[in-house]
Amino acid sequence: MPEKEAAFPFESTGTGQMNILCGYNVNIDSVYRISGAEISELLSAFERTEILEKIETPPGKINSESDFAAGLAYCMKNGCGAEWLVFEQSVFEFLKKRYFEKSLVRMGGNAGIMANALSELGASRVVPNVAVPSKTQLSLFSKKAVYFPDVPLQTEEKTEAVPGNNISASFSNQDPIHFVFDFSEGETFSLYGTEIRAPRENRFIATCDHLNFRLFVNPAFENYALQHSGEMDGALISGFHLLLETYPDGSTYKEILENSFAQLKAWKAGNEKLKVHLEFGHFASREIANSVFRKFVGISDSLGMNEDELAMFHNLHGIPVEGILRMEAKAAGEAACKLASQHGLGKIFIHTREFVLAVFKPGSGNSNSFGISDESGISGKWEDKESPALLKAAEKNLEAMSFGIRCAGAYAASGKLEGREFVEKEASKLQESLFGKDQVQLFLEAFGGETCGHGAFALMEGYMTCILPTLLSRSPITTVGLGDTLTAGAFLRGLELDVQT
Repeated sequence: MPEKEAAFPFESTGTGQMNILCGYNVNIDSVYRISGAEISELLSAFERTEILEKIETPPGKINSESDFAAGLAYCMKNGCGAEWLVFEQSVFEFLKKRYFEKSLVRMGGNAGIMANALSELGASRVVPNVAVPSKTQLSLFSKKAVYFPDVPLQTEEKTEAVPGNNISASFSNQDPIHFVFDFSEGETFSLYGTEIRAPRENRFIATCDHLNFRLFVNPAFENYALQHSGEMDGALISGFHLLLETYPDGSTYKEILENSFAQLKAWKAGNEKLKVHLEFGHFASREIANSVFRKFVGISDSLGMNEDELAMFHNLHGIPVEGILRMEAKAAGEAACKLASQHGLGKIFIHTREFVLAVFKPGSGNSNSFGISDESGISGKWEDKESPALLKAAEKNLEAMSFGIRCAGAYAASGKLEGREFVEKEASKLQESLFGKDQVQLFLEAFGGETCGHGAFALMEGYMTCILPTLLSRSPITTVGLGDTLTAGAFLRGLELDVQT
């Protein structure tokens, strides 16, 4: 942003001393743009009746090659996206042999993407949880600051089951690969003589990732995190949206949540200053999403989500979802504030395509020191609009948010993150979202807020809410991982500002 220095009085250079843990989901994305002709050829290998029945009643998981073919055809026919878990080793071998070498192979998983972003943006040490540390997986990590504690390379031939996990030997040490099949709007294929045209662009994902679906923790990561928690500044935790209600061995997600909670509790016991951010994702089950929220709300310093995920928690905040899904700042602000105030959250971070919004409790839990009237109702009142402490809190959070926005904008425009100078150079070429700028004005009107740099802040129910428009690229190189990049950048900058101020 051209006026960044004028808007925020903090130094933008990193301290270079931030050590951060990243768990839990790291995988390989194998991205392939598939043509209608290829789908037609694929379908011709299967019985017409079998495929049509599975398109009519989608199985939702992949136990055979025909399940895969039907799922791909179903998504393309309806222009919808889906992700189905592969349960058969033979299907994994089929997909890998047929598509992997022709695919764009890149880092996948929220934890993997955030680890790479943190490393490139100047963190001192970034320690990711890597379920299967194969040569392919490790090659996708940033070479700057990522550290793998005591990780021996595992060969593809090694098939011993991972201790403590009831997973078949065939899947236990296999690379976790998400086969992503992109298709274009208007692409046509033959469904046994009937021409089908994709109504919109989308993707079908065949996921072979049985370790991350259990939030498997590599013992080397687990031991390092426990022994070195006192040296860590932050922990970015994600992957809970991958959990299943039940697993083939009869276990449930609840046991996994208990294990994860115990790990975080142990880290916090070793370092009371450790900042833990839990990033949500697209949950297939509202029950699991609510369970994760309620379990971790007390131990997490902040929670992050997009507008879809905020809407998913309607039962917890009560704000109508229509406005949230339309990315209206008033609805998003009210929902996030209600979610925070009614559940005692320290901070909620909402990232959308058009704007980013943060709701947090200023200071060390003593809102009166910031001149905030803790009135009930969504509006609140100013006790002292000129409060230096209040303005400083707003500036600090807006600067962290702004840095995250610049990181995501630079990554979208270039497909790369190559240090802070690169980020600032790329971000300076981008324009703020016009929709986002309009929402900032509507935010000011709705909550009686104050402008601050390119953004604004307001007080509601004893919480401060800050908002900034995003930076958009007219011709993005990538749209994958932008939320994770934004979150990682904002989290890192927030840790630095905590040290500086």
